[in-house]
Amino acid sequence: MVGLVAGLVGGGISAGTVTYLANNQPTIQSSSKRGDVKVEDSKVKGEATATQAFNKVSGAVVSVINIQDTNTLSNSRLFSDSDDDSDSKSATASEGSGVIYKKSGNDAYIVTNNHVVSDAKELQILMSDGTKVKASLVGTDEMTDLAVLKIDAKHVKDVASFADSSKLQPGESALAIGSPLGSEYATSVTEGIISAPQREIDAQNEKGQSLGKATVIQTDAAINPGNSGGPLVNLAGQVVGINSMKLAGSSDGTAVEGMGFAIPANTVTKIISELESKGHVKRPSLGVSLVDLSAISSSDQQDKLKLPNNASGVVVMKVANGSAAKAAGIKQYDVITKLGKTDVKDTSSLREALYQQQVGDKVDVTYYRDGKEATTTVHLTEGE
Repeated sequence: MVGLVAGLVGGGISAGTVTYLANNQPTIQSSSKRGDVKVEDSKVKGEATATQAFNKVSGAVVSVINIQDTNTLSNSRLFSDSDDDSDSKSATASEGSGVIYKKSGNDAYIVTNNHVVSDAKELQILMSDGTKVKASLVGTDEMTDLAVLKIDAKHVKDVASFADSSKLQPGESALAIGSPLGSEYATSVTEGIISAPQREIDAQNEKGQSLGKATVIQTDAAINPGNSGGPLVNLAGQVVGINSMKLAGSSDGTAVEGMGFAIPANTVTKIISELESKGHVKRPSLGVSLVDLSAISSSDQQDKLKLPNNASGVVVMKVANGSAAKAAGIKQYDVITKLGKTDVKDTSSLREALYQQQVGDKVDVTYYRDGKEATTTVHLTEGE
């Protein structure tokens, strides 16, 4: 619960007193000798453009409630002598946002963030009218931080539409809609501008593992915890992105404001189509487990891997049977330095280069083995 405190700043008020009623809402009692203060009709004629946009899409914006076992939420039973989960209870682990984008037959579909639904035992949706319904998970994609949920279409009146995010321009107005700090503040709206339509940033998963570069929309519309998964909307009421993260501080500890990021609508529509049809995103895979070469000591790089000085790349720790790498002759402790025409510096850069390819493509992989450089051609297969 967040308490709001009213403060009087800059001198004081001499012409009135503040009375707090039972609901803690202050009322002002005027003691002006000139009589009551005149209240005029608003000179704003009609709805503001932002209000029109909000009204067009807000009915499709929902809160997503992630319910988990209390055992998952706490590590208190980590070293328990019993494996009996009979006393396990469920509790709300987190709350985020989402937007309904499609009705098909008896089903309606919601897009949200992957991290909003992660580890959920049960998912509940709080509709804009206050109705709470159960949702089923259709599919997730960690790489883009997107997930698709499904609910009964009978509860749905409004469906949002997407806009071509490639047409966005810096300075264009944008609204962020969602549930900052949870469903208590459901369907909150903030307004800002598009700071950059295509900003490349380093993406990480919830465990802090690098996912490579991500191209996102940067906005200064306030995005707070709980806004994740909600829509970034243009002034026509169209969804241009799905809010995913904010930058609260720089690497040197400097606090920053007004740096929120959204997944572009063009990326969203492509990913959710695959999630609907397959439950996952089809991506190429080498079928290997990797460790950054930088994590290996200099002595081991020289003595055991027999690498030249200042080498960079990734070390193959395991090759899966039946994998594309296995078929191409890649072995444990090979050091991959190049994929296609891209130099491999770490697992992030390898993944980024790999995902530029398609399942079924053939790509050259350059590597070191026993101090000798070699190249092999890998026929890429589908992986998780």
